[in-house]
Amino acid sequence: ITCKDGVLVLADKRIVEKLIVGKSIEKVFQIDDHIGATASGIISDGRILIERAQVVAQQHRVTFDEPMEVESLVKNICNLKQIYTQAGGARPFGVALMFIGINDGPQVFVTDPTGIFFEYKATAIGEAESEVKEILNKEYKESMTLDDGLKLALNALKKVLGKDFSLDRVDGAYITTAERQFKRYTKEELSKVK
Repeated sequence: ITCKDGVLVLADKRIVEKLIVGKSIEKVFQIDDHIGATASGIISDGRILIERAQVVAQQHRVTFDEPMEVESLVKNICNLKQIYTQAGGARPFGVALMFIGINDGPQVFVTDPTGIFFEYKATAIGEAESEVKEILNKEYKESMTLDDGLKLALNALKKVLGKDFSLDRVDGAYITTAERQFKRYTKEELSKVK
């Protein structure tokens, strides 16, 4: 969700076994100081693309002594995804990626397995995508603050997960336009949202 003072992402870790250590499951990743990402689909494919995005962002920072634009990074990853749709002996990456970041303002990009990408004000990917998008279409406002956006995102997750919702299942991060610094939500921060 893009907000007037930043951008945020929440993800459901889908902890389905009670013996799994929750903090061992990571669904939101830091790419650079000002860029984060999450994945839906074949998460091992997502991890490979996330790691590539981290390397590309750092190479750009070292080469040009400035942070990479979010859209340039998204295009780089989508170019790789597209090559794998036509390369013989290789299969496409089976993962949708969502990138959040701050350049001139807050941005959210979603990529699909074919290498197509779109920029959104607010969106969802994954299992309950259509239900969450329906909620976002009704309740999202461009004037929202990060606190408002977090409340909307958590409420949307609560609605679609129902009795399965738990803060232990939520992974999230935000980047403010003022600081341009990727920060993770703590369980304490999430639990204060009403």
